Amino acid sequence: MFNIELLLKQYNALDIQQSIDWEKYNHYSIVHHSASIEGSTLTEEETQLLLDNDITAKGKPLEHHNMVKDHYRDLLFVLEKSRSKTLLSVSLLQKIASLVMQTTGSEHNTISGTFDSSKGDFRLLNVHAGTTRFVDFTKVPSLIDNFLLELNTKLSGVHNMSDALITSFDVHFNLVSIHPFVDGNGRVSRLLMNYVQHYFNLPLAIVFKEDKAEYYKALVDTRETKNIDIFRAFMLSEYKKMLLLEIEKVERSKTERVIQKSSKKGSGITMVF
Repeated sequence: MFNIELLLKQYNALDIQQSIDWEKYNHYSIVHHSASIEGSTLTEEETQLLLDNDITAKGKPLEHHNMVKDHYRDLLFVLEKSRSKTLLSVSLLQKIASLVMQTTGSEHNTISGTFDSSKGDFRLLNVHAGTTRFVDFTKVPSLIDNFLLELNTKLSGVHNMSDALITSFDVHFNLVSIHPFVDGNGRVSRLLMNYVQHYFNLPLAIVFKEDKAEYYKALVDTRETKNIDIFRAFMLSEYKKMLLLEIEKVERSKTERVIQKSSKKGSGITMVF
């Protein structure tokens, strides 16, 4: 955590957030990587064009465009709730889930009843991912009640950035491991991680799409060993990567501006007689 704290100080000292449109493109990047992990084929540039100008990418599925747009609207909603210090409730969690699945969710009919993923309903069937079998659907409501109680208690008890980061990573892992929804669990869990980070005025974490295999492995290994430090270590490495990339962008931009300024000073007409 020591290195992360130093990086955060360096990051904050650069006033990155004051850059023109920095926040918007930071949000676009979060959405792009999160949606890509769930199967979206849009590139980062195509994501920006879609969210800026509603320009669709030629040859890409409509579902992927809708996934990105839903995710972006949901991110803005989550950050607004975090900004106003709104504590999480079952209804708010289900609202977040409904927004992320607003146009790609659907109604499901099971022997236990009907539920709608576009409305944020909890699943009424059992699910698995790879070799992981998630908790029986009948246990979801009580597990979510306990999850939210623990989270809201922690939000009032965090006093430093290290605790806040660890809390955000634990929230991410704990919710995706309950898997309360039939779809959208990964996106909702990453959004709640960002909710906690924004609650404490921390830069927002990104799980990079190119690290998808390592991400899934960290989740599986943590569940199998019951050692949360595995997932925490993975997320800390992703967070460090994000901070270093942002710092590098700003420093490179400053260097380019200095070169351009120097070049302008040296330009002009030299007259030889």
